[in-house]
This record gives sequence, C-alpha cells and structure tokens, in this order.
Amino acid sequence: MGDTQDICTEYGISIGDDAQSLREGLLDVAGLSELFKALADETRTRILHLLSQRELCVCDLALVMEMSLPAVSHHLRLLKMMRLVSFRRDGKQVYYRLDDQHVVDLISIARSHFREQG
Repeated sequence: MGDTQDICTEYGISIGDDAQSLREGLLDVAGLSELFKALADETRTRILHLLSQRELCVCDLALVMEMSLPAVSHHLRLLKMMRLVSFRRDGKQVYYRLDDQHVVDLISIARSHFREQG
C-alpha cells in the first residue's frame, strides 16, 4: 500500500480499519460504468423505454422512433452485448424485449427519479 500521510492531513482519516473492506467492495462495481454508458445514450434509453412496454421488432422500433432500420439495429446490437435486451425469432421476424426484470426495474427507478427532479 502507498503512503497515505499526505491525504486529509488537515482533518484526518475517519474510516480507520474499514479502508480495506471498502477497497475490496469496489470490485463489486467494476464494469458497472459500461452499463451506465450504454444507458446514457438518448436513443438507447428510448428503445429500452419502448421495450419496457412491449416486445417489438426492429421495423416497429424504427417506425415509432422515426429512425432508419440500420440505426435502430446498431443500437440493439449494443444493448444485446450489454445483456439489456434479448430476442426471439418468429419465422423471419425478430422480436426484441428487455432481457429480464432487472432492466425493467432500472428503467422504472430511473424514470421515478427523473420525475422527482422535475
């Protein structure tokens, strides 16, 4: 461990022996910022909002969002990589939905928080 003598010399360190357990707890959030980066894009947030209401195909999403199919597909690929959406095939049609209840909860909590701020 590095020397911490120059940290908080004016007030002193208050966590004492808890520093190591707090440091180890940082491993629990490793990579979490990537999830928030994916959610930070307005288009992807809008897609997730629509998929929180119902399962939709790329064509439906493109129509509702007034976007091109390639643009919507690009965002869906990233959301799939982040395991935020999943899909099912019905013949040649591919339908997208939120991957699990955690994603629905994230959208719901974020929406509630945003409404509180407004």
